[in-house]
Amino acid sequence: MLRKGGKIVTVPLAPRTARAVDLAIGERLAGPIFLGANGARMDRHGAGRIVRRVARRTGVDKPIGPHTLRHAFITAALDAGVPLRDVQEAASHADPRTTMRYDRARVSLDRHATYIVATFIAGASR
Repeated sequence: MLRKGGKIVTVPLAPRTARAVDLAIGERLAGPIFLGANGARMDRHGAGRIVRRVARRTGVDKPIGPHTLRHAFITAALDAGVPLRDVQEAASHADPRTTMRYDRARVSLDRHATYIVATFIAGASR
């Protein structure tokens, strides 16, 4: 995958994602994965249109775009307990503070240090 600054990175794909990519490329061995209606490489605007169209068809009534999916991925990873450093790397955030903003936006009192320490102490006293 090509990221900002021309950096090439290897991104692991979940099996279902890999299957979807296989279906998208068909028999092609080179070139872009996603093609627009004209057969050329799909640009970010085309991808945004697809995301908005799918959201409307599924009944999502809020504005949604590719960045909404990115935000959802980062938040879900943090909710799942993926270490901040790993989420930072997956999101290609150079600065961990950028990733931490997603974490701070979530309201989860059971992750607060006071709650975690109290739980630890309660477990240690048994």
